[in-house]
Amino acid sequence: MRYLPLSDIDRQQMLAKVGVADIDELFADVPSGKLLKDLPNLPLMVGEMAVEQRMSQLAACNLSAGEAKGFFVGAGAYRHHVPATVDHLIQRSEFLTAYTPYQPEISQGTLQVLFEFQTQVALLTGMEVANASMYDGSTATAEAVLMARRVTRRKKAIVSGNLHPHYRDVVKNMEHFSGGDLMLCDPAYDGAEDLAALIDEETACVVVQTPDFYGNLHNYTRLAQAAHAKKALLIVVVTEIVSLGALKSPGEMGADIVVAEGQSLGCGLDFGGPYVGLFAIRQKYIRQMPGRLCGKTVDVDGQQGFVLTLSTREQHIRREKATSNICTNSGLMALAFSIHMTLLGEKGLRGLADLNHGAAAQLAEKLTAIKGVELVTKRFFNEFTLKLPKPASEVVEALAEQKILAGVPVSRLLPENEDGQNLLVVAATEMVSAAQSDLFAKVLKEVLA
Repeated sequence: MRYLPLSDIDRQQMLAKVGVADIDELFADVPSGKLLKDLPNLPLMVGEMAVEQRMSQLAACNLSAGEAKGFFVGAGAYRHHVPATVDHLIQRSEFLTAYTPYQPEISQGTLQVLFEFQTQVALLTGMEVANASMYDGSTATAEAVLMARRVTRRKKAIVSGNLHPHYRDVVKNMEHFSGGDLMLCDPAYDGAEDLAALIDEETACVVVQTPDFYGNLHNYTRLAQAAHAKKALLIVVVTEIVSLGALKSPGEMGADIVVAEGQSLGCGLDFGGPYVGLFAIRQKYIRQMPGRLCGKTVDVDGQQGFVLTLSTREQHIRREKATSNICTNSGLMALAFSIHMTLLGEKGLRGLADLNHGAAAQLAEKLTAIKGVELVTKRFFNEFTLKLPKPASEVVEALAEQKILAGVPVSRLLPENEDGQNLLVVAATEMVSAAQSDLFAKVLKEVLA
């Protein structure tokens, strides 16, 4: 075996060293029904050219965003224009320093970017402190729940039914292994939830999202007050960071922790990643914040310099004292985010947000003019939910055959919710033209006829 140069004796010695009888014991934590009994139905040996050709054939079965006649998919990942300047600048040598900036004297490029990134995130979210980024929005949300439990020394977390289903699943997974107590609320498609009534003296935090999974906008000021009255924390999630160019920031609403997905700025769709998680807090909770914090100082000669101020990760300190087991941050994506944000500036971000809302409002008007199509989301930014007279999954497949990616059926992410079978989540960014909206409306009308 060219790539596995181990003999049976080697394997037995290795198994004996770790104290197991056979290889099957190494997979004891995997449910038996999930393990393959036989080899998958794939050829055992194929030449490199044949593999490339087959993979190309499989890739051609997909309809990419760039090839589509209309792209209206959102639900946590959005197609925005990324200036060519971003890709050019992230390749400059000033940023190609050490992977982890343990030696600040040779990592000033990386450290300064992280410092600027933190400043931008704090300003966007209306918070006092932001960390040097996390993996993505979903894992940042789970880390926020763990942080809230540390701060309050309570276990109960109330999770909005309108939190993105993927984020919800990540929180469930993390809490399952950390012994938390989750109260998972049912979806409210129109955004009407009374979470304040669920808060009690055992509640560590309430997790909400705006715009939520269905596109509804929320002002959580009163919910923050209700949480604080019970000494619980409010965690606000934002999956579309561009929305903060037009909406009241979570910090202004009274949020204690804000987590967000930063993909919309500087990062393409890229088939689902890598993305970048944003994490911002009130300064009084800084010692419980996961990840890393970059700070600015002066050296012995009075020269400005940047350093890692807090690094409470497992690889830096004892595991039992660590605030997170995250072993890296999405540094390259944070750099891309920061460059795009710098290019836009405050005026540019507000202008971009206006373009997004305008495109979505026009699209909603055109689609709801079709007989049988109902707008579920009454107040939205660049994403909204429609109720169709047919199952949304069937409609999406029919439009995809005509190279229109019409959105995300709620049933795809929440298959157990029968009420959501006819619901379709539709997004429109600055990349959607009036002609594309017209085509979408025309073809949808034909499919529904």
